[in-house]
Amino acid sequence: MTTSTPARPTAVEQGGIEAIPTSKRHGSPWQLFATWSAPNLEFATVFVGFIAVAFFGLGFWQALAAIVLGNALGAASQGVLSTWGPREGLAQLVLSRTAFGLRGNIVPAAINTVMAGLGWFAVNSVSGAFALATLTGMPIVLALVIIVVVEVALAFVGHDLVQVFERYASIVLGVVFVIATIAIFGNAQVGPGIASHHDFSFAGFALTTAAAFGYAAGWNPYASDYSRYLPKQTSSRTIGLAAGLGNFVSCTILMAAGAASALIAAPKGASPTDAFVSGMPTWIGDITLVAIAIGAIAANALNIYSGAMSFLAAGVKIPFSLRRAIIAVGFGVLGFIIALISILTNVTNNYENFLLVIAYWIAPWLGIVLVDRLLRRGTAIASFIPDKARYRNPAGVISLVIAGVVSIVLFSNQTLFTGIVVQATGGGTSPIGDLTPLVGFVLAGIIYLVLFGVFKPKLGGPLAEEQDTIIGVDAADSVA
Repeated sequence: MTTSTPARPTAVEQGGIEAIPTSKRHGSPWQLFATWSAPNLEFATVFVGFIAVAFFGLGFWQALAAIVLGNALGAASQGVLSTWGPREGLAQLVLSRTAFGLRGNIVPAAINTVMAGLGWFAVNSVSGAFALATLTGMPIVLALVIIVVVEVALAFVGHDLVQVFERYASIVLGVVFVIATIAIFGNAQVGPGIASHHDFSFAGFALTTAAAFGYAAGWNPYASDYSRYLPKQTSSRTIGLAAGLGNFVSCTILMAAGAASALIAAPKGASPTDAFVSGMPTWIGDITLVAIAIGAIAANALNIYSGAMSFLAAGVKIPFSLRRAIIAVGFGVLGFIIALISILTNVTNNYENFLLVIAYWIAPWLGIVLVDRLLRRGTAIASFIPDKARYRNPAGVISLVIAGVVSIVLFSNQTLFTGIVVQATGGGTSPIGDLTPLVGFVLAGIIYLVLFGVFKPKLGGPLAEEQDTIIGVDAADSVA
């Protein structure tokens, strides 16, 4: 009989991406509801709904329908991926090795390192800094420094502290944002705006769905990072429901509030966060600004923690017991620089482009790993996941590159690049919107299915015979 180790939120988490042994498993699956609620209770989520109305030209109900669809897809995949963590006790980008091989997995691991540890970190830090600066009147750079220091401190300590912070933050942020949402919908300008007629725009609908999916699914590459400590016998259904619902409910409520806030006239020259609270009573606006700052910290504690995990999943060997914690600090410094640059440029365009780029790579990656898992059902992975196994599976990286390039070249629709099909149908005003994530997901899954039969990558033995703890997953770990 094995006994689990209780959570130690004040102790710095040792090691890197090694498998979590049975003796160290702990927690409840429903903690994932808070884990995937708290980081979405922030301004970046609100802004997705805002751009649906203000920039993509949708009416409120059209925007809400697109938001629900995009969030439902992203939350469903979040729930499915979260169920994978307890079986082997491995992080998401480590599990990705089965579909990409040890070296091929460097591609998705590197992309996620940049997107999570740097990209999302910068995006959320900016919104938190704007909120803190608006509330206190302090210089924006000082506000950014304060936000980043707290975010990095949480990620440095590690998994257990992050889980405790998300649990309590979800309660506080949930209460505040419910109050803020009621205030937004109670504004005199919102009712007439919701009731006004808008012709349906498929382009705006597709863009909003892609943006919402990009946001909700942005958590997909680190879903099992926060379920891998759960006991192996934990109900998969409960894990999937907790993670998926936490993601869906929080994203949908705040994006709906963002869509409604776009109907309120904001002060000229106001920052995005200032504009959002401008239509609220002063006291509600003030507590909402506090919540936006805390929400940014809640999101980035996950982003920088998982960014470090993805970096190590690429096979980088760092022979220090605190290697994950050290990497988190490094990402904090780089993320601060990127956030500062973003503040000095066009925040709105940067965020819109970033959301779509997130969906561009996650959708094909998701199609590949889901098909791979289906093809491997009932089989073990212990023999080829370790670093020293040097397992190869070229089908994954080939599928990712082909599907990614084809979908972007043909269907991308953003200010950075416009695809061939989009250009042929009107450019930025094309009626097809942005179908890149959909095409990328389907195409990658089909290509991988075909190439899996061609390359015939290694399959493990019966799952029932898999060892309890996989040894040697981390390149720097000779023990676990």
